[in-house]
Amino acid sequence: MYRLLETIQLRDGRLFNLEFHNRRLNQSRLHLFGIREELDLSDVIKIPSDCSSGLFRCRVIYAETIEKTEFVPHLFREISSLKLIDASELDYSFKWADRQRLQQFFDQRGSCDDILIVKNGCLTDSFTANLLLFDGQRWLTPDTPLLEGTQRARLLETGQISEVRITVADLPAFQLAGLINAMQDLENMPQIPVSRIYK
Repeated sequence: MYRLLETIQLRDGRLFNLEFHNRRLNQSRLHLFGIREELDLSDVIKIPSDCSSGLFRCRVIYAETIEKTEFVPHLFREISSLKLIDASELDYSFKWADRQRLQQFFDQRGSCDDILIVKNGCLTDSFTANLLLFDGQRWLTPDTPLLEGTQRARLLETGQISEVRITVADLPAFQLAGLINAMQDLENMPQIPVSRIYK
């Protein structure tokens, strides 16, 4: 059986963006398993007393039902360079717990810190994050993500970022790349000069 995953930020005993995690979890269960009954992760997740302070990744592994919840201390990975990797055949439209195929592409990064996956000439995501690009005035995100992340959904819904088609050929029009996921938003995401995105 294929298992799915939600990674939720737990900071000082508080879970973040639950509305968006609930939405994706329930949409995935409906699409893949035909389950219409919705779950609320706030009813499911029990935070251990030793996770009441500090920063953790709360990992919820599920299929038809919630199978496991685990808490992992989080350390930010320094990212200052990206390698463009073509993966036009890759499909990661659901957040699968098994990331072996993505890992194979990540292993091709060479001396770079992370990868930037390209599908049919369009920019998508990094290994673990959605992509933002800064044009000098605003942050934009590709309309071709591999996975529609919860942080990305929140920032789009609140109007803090905009969604557009961005190809590899468009990269010189931008100054910075940012990487967002459940653990990092506009305030604490890594920012990489576009000059440090390599082919």
